[in-house]
Amino acid sequence: MTAHHRGAPDTVVVGAGLAGLACAGDLCRGGRRVALLEASDGPGGRMRTDRRDGFLLDRGFQVFNTSYPQVKRRLDLRSLRLRPFTPGFVAHTPSGPVRLVDPTRRPSAAGALLPGRALAARDLAAWAALTAQDALLPVALLKRRPDRATSAALSRAGLSDAAVDHILRPFLSGVFLEDRLETSARFFHLVWRSMVRGTLCLPADGTGAVPAQLAEGLPDGILRLETPVAEVTASGVLLTDGSEVPAATVVVATDAVTAARLLPGLPVPDGRTVTTYYHAVDSTPMAEPTLMADSTGTVLNTCVLTEVAPTYAPPGTALVSSSVLGRDEPGTSDAVLRRLADLYGTDTSGWQQIAAYTVEGALPAMLPPWPLSLTTRFGPGRYVCGDHRATGSVQGALASGTRAAREVLADSAPG
Repeated sequence: MTAHHRGAPDTVVVGAGLAGLACAGDLCRGGRRVALLEASDGPGGRMRTDRRDGFLLDRGFQVFNTSYPQVKRRLDLRSLRLRPFTPGFVAHTPSGPVRLVDPTRRPSAAGALLPGRALAARDLAAWAALTAQDALLPVALLKRRPDRATSAALSRAGLSDAAVDHILRPFLSGVFLEDRLETSARFFHLVWRSMVRGTLCLPADGTGAVPAQLAEGLPDGILRLETPVAEVTASGVLLTDGSEVPAATVVVATDAVTAARLLPGLPVPDGRTVTTYYHAVDSTPMAEPTLMADSTGTVLNTCVLTEVAPTYAPPGTALVSSSVLGRDEPGTSDAVLRRLADLYGTDTSGWQQIAAYTVEGALPAMLPPWPLSLTTRFGPGRYVCGDHRATGSVQGALASGTRAAREVLADSAPG
């Protein structure tokens, strides 16, 4: 789309993260005159990539899932030059590393799944049954199940405490950004389904390439960067520079905390905070694109990004990403480096930390019963969308933005 919309906007969308980009694009296609206002210097919200000294640094470790319906619908995956992770992960348990691999994709690695090597026979059968059900059942059925905590769902599925505590909890903690597995099981089943049916990847140019592609699809002049909104007013929005952008319709597509400030009275969930450390290393400590989870919880997960996408670092350098729950507290980075020495089985004293990113509210806390989608209507002519109104995922953000556009267009339709 390159047509330029003339005249004052009838709709202002605040925030050019994935939800705002999806919403603005759909509204433009629906014939609305849109202004998409973004406070920062680029689109993407929490999905941004910084370029520094030849490194690609995603603002927090993220993976991209090809199976999400909104992803398939909206993005040209080929042009993202996606690079896949190993279909599985390694969990570092008290008795050593355990490898869980999808045997349907890596038959050669199926030996690692023999009973006793990774999981006891009973756990293996329970996990296989749960995986098959999530992969094959219609999504509508998964969504209608009674909701409970993920820990309770795993227990009901017949998995032992040892299998959960040493293997599944370490991996899922990195997915949910919490270590008690209190996240909605309904969300867990949908995420697990998407992982089994899709491929976890990284775009060759960093995760920021995803929102950049969505932004490029907008008509010229729609996206206005470095335009922070101070408040939503009766007649539109007031910018921090004191000017006003009048519009009959305002869609707030920001993070939850900002949304609650702009729309007083909006209930929002708590957020999960995560910190990601990036280390440059002379040679790769693990020659495969595999995610490692840590049962001690010192780190959530770690991987050699350059084994997934060599474009993430200058030639001859490996880039390691490692994430922890919470903020970058004094001493955390040293503890992480010590733990990485154990996980990779190598001396990490020479590893150079090149960045640390703390992402406040990286995900909404999705406690059961978690509604998978909430209306975006907040008041007359006022709407709100984002992953906190759906699920904490690329799919959730895009789906919420899609719903906002649909509800705006329905409410403004004649008749």
